[in-house]
Order: sequence, then structure tokens, then C-alpha cells
Amino acid sequence: METGKRMWIAMVVLVACARLLPHPWNFTPLMAIGLFSGYQARHARTGILVTLAALALSDLVLGFTSDSWFVYAAALVAVLLGRVARNRGGVAAIAAGALGSSLSFFLITNFMVWATGRLYPGTLAGLTACFAAAIPFYQNQAVGDAFYTVAIFGGYALLKNWFQPVHQAA
Repeated sequence: METGKRMWIAMVVLVACARLLPHPWNFTPLMAIGLFSGYQARHARTGILVTLAALALSDLVLGFTSDSWFVYAAALVAVLLGRVARNRGGVAAIAAGALGSSLSFFLITNFMVWATGRLYPGTLAGLTACFAAAIPFYQNQAVGDAFYTVAIFGGYALLKNWFQPVHQAA
């Protein structure tokens, strides 16, 4: 099996395992792996597959819920932002992608929690209460997304430089 395929499989397994290990709420590499796979994958479908596979693999243990679909959809925004960052290049584009991924996941998932009507009334006050209750979770997510984005992109750059053959002048 070629190295690239092994890397993608390892990433899926590592992200799935990270969701299963004890961690502060929402402090996972999910958004970072979506961003990275969108940025690095040759084809967008690979980034989508990696992100969805990591979620599905861990949800086999954690359990699927009726709300899983909007968590999966929100996670795919990170892949899209990774594709956008790829076209722009540079650390600033990656940082903006990480922030956008984190914020969009927060907005989408919490809006959908409110929209289901199971926990909050379908009023503006209910929407406000839903987002206010989610702020502590977002703090963990934002820190986790920043940490894992630096770790994954930085680790990849280090490994790439480490394994890249050194070319010497003749």
C-alpha cells in the first residue's frame, strides 16, 4: 500500500480514537482533520471521505443519534474551507480556515439543536438561550481546533521535511 493511502487511513483511525478517549467537551481534532484533508487531498472527495469516515468510525462506538446528520454536515464545512485555504495558501489562510471551521460548526450544530425544538422553545429567546448555553462548549472547541490545526499541519510539515531526501549540490 502506498504511503499516501496509509497516511489517510492512519488519520481516520487517529481522529476516531481521539473522539473516544477522555477529553474536555468538544476538544477533538475533528475540524482540524477536515481542514487538513480538504487542504492536502488531491481530490475533494478524499477530504470528505476522511472526515465522514472518522466520524462514522467513532460513532460506531459512541452511537448514532437522530442529530448525527447535522454534525456530519457541519464537519464538512471544514473540508470546504480547507479547499479554499489550499487555493490561497499560507498560514493566514489556514488560520482563517480553522477559525471559520470552528465558528461554522458552532453555529450550525447549535442552530439545529434549537430548530429541533426538543430542548429550547422555537422563539428568539429560545435561540438566544441555546447559543448562550453552548458558549462553554465553544471555548473548548476553539482551543481544541487551534491546538489540533497547529499539531496536524505543523506535524505534517515536520514529517515531510524529515522524510524528504536531502539534495546536495554537485
